[in-house]
Amino acid sequence: MRSPRGLIAISGYLAGRHAPAASESTTGHHSLFFARAFQILAQPEPVRLQKLAAPDSGILELRLERPEVKNAINWDVMRRLRSAIEKIQADATAKVVLVASSVPGAFCAGADLKERRLMSSSEVGEYAGSLRSTFSSFEALPIPTIAVIEGAALGGGLELALSCDLRIWENAELGLPETGLAIIPGAGGTQRLPRIVGVSRAKELIFTGRRCDAAEAVRMGLANYCVPAGEAYQKALDIAREITQKGPLGIRMAKKAINQGMEVSDMPSALAVEGECYDQLLHTQDRLEALAAFAEKRKPVYTGK
Repeated sequence: MRSPRGLIAISGYLAGRHAPAASESTTGHHSLFFARAFQILAQPEPVRLQKLAAPDSGILELRLERPEVKNAINWDVMRRLRSAIEKIQADATAKVVLVASSVPGAFCAGADLKERRLMSSSEVGEYAGSLRSTFSSFEALPIPTIAVIEGAALGGGLELALSCDLRIWENAELGLPETGLAIIPGAGGTQRLPRIVGVSRAKELIFTGRRCDAAEAVRMGLANYCVPAGEAYQKALDIAREITQKGPLGIRMAKKAINQGMEVSDMPSALAVEGECYDQLLHTQDRLEALAAFAEKRKPVYTGK
C-alpha cells in the first residue's frame, strides 16, 4: 500500500494543472477514494507487539486493537497472534509479556461471529483447532505472561486469558457462553478452566454459560487480583517489574517445573520434574551472579569503630 505522502502526491497531481479537466462528479469520486484510502491507513494493526523501554527492559506488551468488533478474533488476528508468539520465542531478552487491550471496555469478545457465519462446518472446526493451537503455543512460552483485563472477556477472550500465567482484572464481565450456541468452548476452555478453578466450578460456569465479575473471579482463583477501574495495567506492570529483578533462567525453570509437574499424575513424578529443573540451574551464570549479589548484601559494613 502507498504511504500517506504518496497518496497526497497522487491527489495533488490529479487536482493540479497537469491533470485533465475533471467533472464535478469525477472530482467527488476521487475525493471519496482518497478519504477511504486515508481511513484504511489510519486503522491500527489489530495485534501490536512492542518492547518497553528502560527501565522496563525485558517487558513486552502484546496489545489487541480491533475496536470495531471489541477485539473479536478472526483468521487475520489469529495469524498475527502466531507471528507475535514466534517473535517472543525468538527474543532472548524477553522476560515478561503483558497481554492487554487498547479498546475501552473490552479485553476480547472471542471469535468473530460475523466471519464464522460465512464458514462451513469443516471451516469452523479448522478455525477452532487453529485457535486452540495458537493459545497452546502462547501458554507454552517459557517466560511469564500476564493478562491485563480491563474489559469484558468472553468465550475465546476468556480462553486467551486462561492461557496466561497471571490475570489482573478490573470489574469486568467474564464467561464462556458457548453452550448457548449449542457448542462448547473449543480453544482450551474445557481443559484450562477446571485446572484453575476446580472441576465442579468449571462445569457450572460452562454448563450454564453464566457470566461473573472480577470479584468472584478472585474468590474462585481465576484472577490473581481484582483492582479498581484504571489500575489493572499499573498492577500488572508492577508485578512484571518484580519478576524482571529475579534470575531470568530461574523464572523460566520455575514456570517449566510448575507447568510440567501439574501434567503428571503422581507426586514422585512431579518431584522428579522439579529436580531436573533445579539441577539445570546449579552451574549457570545467572546463579553465580545472584550468589555474588546476595553475598555483597550480607557483607558487614565497616563503621570505623
